[in-house]
Amino acid sequence: MERTLVIIKPDGVARHLVGEIINRYERKDFKLLAAKLIAADALLLENHYAEHKGRAYFQELIDYMSEGPIMVMAWAGASVVEIIRLMNGDKHPSKASPGTIRGDYAHDLTKNIVHASDSPETAEREIAIWFPELA
Repeated sequence: MERTLVIIKPDGVARHLVGEIINRYERKDFKLLAAKLIAADALLLENHYAEHKGRAYFQELIDYMSEGPIMVMAWAGASVVEIIRLMNGDKHPSKASPGTIRGDYAHDLTKNIVHASDSPETAEREIAIWFPELA
């Protein structure tokens, strides 16, 4: 069974969308393996977003992700990486289809409600960062 990591970003938590987002994934019959609501520190976030280090937006991303609590979750299911990314919608809110999480709720490229792993390999790396007990 494939696994993925999802983070409901500070804007999603602040806008009380946690239950709605979890409900969408549960209705798709994915299994929630672990979840925690945390205030992430910069070191943890820098490790998570390591592939973006050196890019112009990196510090803005770290600052944004640490401005409030985030909901970090590990999910499992058949084709869970691909399907959750489709359910989340395009990272550019103007390109996200209605009915997707970003299409329904996001209005900023950085503050776009959710993060989801982009491949099974990335998912395993990210799950190990946030949930070492599942690694």
